[in-house]
Amino acid sequence: MTGFWRGAAAGLVLAGLPISAFAGDVARGKDVFARTCQNCHATEIGVHKIGPTLWNIVGRQPASAPDYAYSAAMKANKEPWTPAALESYLANPREDLHGVKMYFKGLPDARDRADVITYLETLK
Repeated sequence: MTGFWRGAAAGLVLAGLPISAFAGDVARGKDVFARTCQNCHATEIGVHKIGPTLWNIVGRQPASAPDYAYSAAMKANKEPWTPAALESYLANPREDLHGVKMYFKGLPDARDRADVITYLETLK
């Protein structure tokens, strides 16, 4: 990220906007996903691991992947997985949506979240 873009991202954070409101880096997001998400989530259609497939997750309704046993909390969630919803959830899943099965603590780094969300947007 160049100095200009780093400054622009910092401006978004200072303005109270999540960094994911700023374009993330697909390649970096794929790397972060491989290190932190891939053990539990697949990116292929209909392939579930400990967690459900994340194929076509951006824009999808929660608890909507067929043949996956979602928690009651996730089934009750009616907010589509928009980039903003993913930003909030990925920051701290268990705080954002109490009662979910996901044990992951979240991605504390806003840039990592932005990059992962940008990568997830390519899974269509």
